Amino acid sequence: MKKKVDASIIIRTKNEEQWIEYCLKNIFNQAGISYEVIIVDNQSKDKTLAKARKYKVKILKIKKFFPGKAINLGFKQAKGKYLICLSAHCIPEDEYWLKNLVKGFKNKKVAAIYGRQKPLPYSSSFDKRDLITIFGPERKIQKKDSFFHNANSAIRKDVWKKFPFDEKTKHIEDKIWGHKIIKNKYQIMYEPKSSVFHYHGINQDMNKQRCDEIVKILENLDNDYKTENFINPKKANIIAIVPHYGEILKISNQFLIDVTINTLKQCKIIKKIFVPTDEISFKKHIKNKLCEVIIRPKNLSNTYVSIVSLLQYTLKKIENLKIFPDFVVIATENFPFRSNKHFEKIIKKIIKNNYDVVICEKNEKGSIIQQNKNDIKVLVDGVIPKPLFKQKYSTTRIGFGCVMRPSNIRSGNLLDGKIGTVTVNDHREYLEVNKFNIKKFSNFKI
Repeated sequence: MKKKVDASIIIRTKNEEQWIEYCLKNIFNQAGISYEVIIVDNQSKDKTLAKARKYKVKILKIKKFFPGKAINLGFKQAKGKYLICLSAHCIPEDEYWLKNLVKGFKNKKVAAIYGRQKPLPYSSSFDKRDLITIFGPERKIQKKDSFFHNANSAIRKDVWKKFPFDEKTKHIEDKIWGHKIIKNKYQIMYEPKSSVFHYHGINQDMNKQRCDEIVKILENLDNDYKTENFINPKKANIIAIVPHYGEILKISNQFLIDVTINTLKQCKIIKKIFVPTDEISFKKHIKNKLCEVIIRPKNLSNTYVSIVSLLQYTLKKIENLKIFPDFVVIATENFPFRSNKHFEKIIKKIIKNNYDVVICEKNEKGSIIQQNKNDIKVLVDGVIPKPLFKQKYSTTRIGFGCVMRPSNIRSGNLLDGKIGTVTVNDHREYLEVNKFNIKKFSNFKI
């Protein structure tokens, strides 16, 4: 007659010769409960398995490792009604570790239990901080919180059969599983009396790549970390400044300034448009348009005025009106072929990525174009000067369209801080029109 087993302890290993014997010694000293030990090994090259065979263990091997896949493999071979997952570098603190870990299953609503993790004296400060902070001394029942940690945990076998672990994810398979369990109205328990010493913290010495991958997974789960409202451009106070100087130029029977204003107006996330101009009569020109004219002072009314000084003056005037923008779009009138999508793109990027500035760049490939009466044609694209062949080379212009925080304007350092870029692929959008070349564009379609 086969001996009844209450718990099956599954240990995942890969080159754990430093820890495996400490771990197994303390496992085979457990009291008050029957158990078996199954090792799932991921191609260890050291003496892990040689040391493990000194104990009464069953050894399974896995070639292509995924954490959930390894757990499922061990659980499929398990005889116990409680399935225990333990990391090889976790050392049970005392002989009641296992008994304390499973006693919470008396509560039939509890699907899984995880125990306490304590740092070792030589664990890193990062790991010590995490383990001490996260795994406290008080027991708790989680009805909404899906946090679960497989390094020291127990699961009901009948629940696992319904909900096996995801075998494709590389990280936080336990968190994903816990999320699924809570969603299906089960509970998770934290049991501090079931304690292990754990060399690693949950963040693995602040490995950035691993952290980035984990955050991506977490953000895709249905949880409370959604930030749609915070990063929604519609919620931000966004204005545009369109500097103007001198005569009002026309192209295709349209005023250049009108083309730019109308393009900005189509971008619904821009709340207000301001036009700093030297021409007082300009107020009449933009009558009934969703923009406001700001008259430049004499010292800022010439061709070669500093764009920084002009923007600082304009922003000050705007803020005197009790308008305090979150972001400022800057666009001169001499790029009439831009689309509203161009502005939407740069605004969404600065908000989503928390940039200080987003500018547009045009990759310089030395394209050869032919100009006719109504449009231009690209004859040769992709001609790159030899000195620049192996490196990315691009140009940018503030006036073409950029967005920045007001603080950049106030400081006078427009291109300061965290900078993002949007590449302009349409050569037509980047065409600049001014009083010297406007005749060439007289019949161009906008």
